[in-house]
Amino acid sequence: MNKTQKVIKMVKKTLIAYSSKSGATKEVSEVIADALKTNYNFEIDIIDLRKSNSSIRDYANIIVGAGVRAGRVYSEALNFLKQDFGDRKVAFFVCCGGAGDPKNYDKSCANYVTNVLAKYPNLKTVSTEAFGGHLKLLGKTLFDNVDKDKVRVWAEMLHSKMA
Repeated sequence: MNKTQKVIKMVKKTLIAYSSKSGATKEVSEVIADALKTNYNFEIDIIDLRKSNSSIRDYANIIVGAGVRAGRVYSEALNFLKQDFGDRKVAFFVCCGGAGDPKNYDKSCANYVTNVLAKYPNLKTVSTEAFGGHLKLLGKTLFDNVDKDKVRVWAEMLHSKMA
């Protein structure tokens, strides 16, 4: 593969790196990956930051997803955001129960997206979003307010910013 072919291939190579405990952020990551693969032929790798960390070297696009529990964004995602993303296109999303409730959506975005990203002044994102979450206790789902249609719409918009 020559240099031009490698650059063309890298254009759509996307890493989705997430941290999830109850599974909402993993689920959202998979919906985004499916939409970008199926509709736009993106090459997607997904990693769980709680299990491994990945080099971003081979990726043009990075999507970082973080869960929120007890008012705290998961540290694995925050640590991942500390690196230098260079010219890569970066998107960030969180999953938390409050974001799935229209009355609490704006507050959730401010607390867990805007305020969190303010701590990373060198990080420039092409898009951010907050989705609902789910809470499980002793294996029983107490609530699940992840709107998969909203996730798909965001993935469609990501395509235009990352293609």
